[in-house]
Amino acid sequence: MRDNKEWKKNFLERLLKFAVKIIILANKLPKTAAGFAIATQLIKAGTSIGANAEEAQDASSMRDFIQKLSISLREAKETRYWLKVIKEAKLLDANLVNKELIECEEVIALLTASVKSSKLKLI
Repeated sequence: MRDNKEWKKNFLERLLKFAVKIIILANKLPKTAAGFAIATQLIKAGTSIGANAEEAQDASSMRDFIQKLSISLREAKETRYWLKVIKEAKLLDANLVNKELIECEEVIALLTASVKSSKLKLI
């Protein structure tokens, strides 16, 4: 069985690495009005996932934890949206975007499971 503290540490590290990859990807966007606008939105959403998950670790209650983790989940879904826009608009090579889309989907799945299991603890 995995140690919960170790799992959290690894997951938070994964979110940090994802944020860095999002910043690197955003910096590759074309230096156009669309590129700058999307880069800004992508960076805000992509870095907010880990920031809110970190903040959740010091939540004052289970409800507060769920609320902060739910924000992370919403930010992950927004990040997925911007990645899809980049891909559909062909602003970057699809292979570059696909790697981050796959990671984003995995992050969404993990956050969804975490939020759902945390909500069960309130019952």
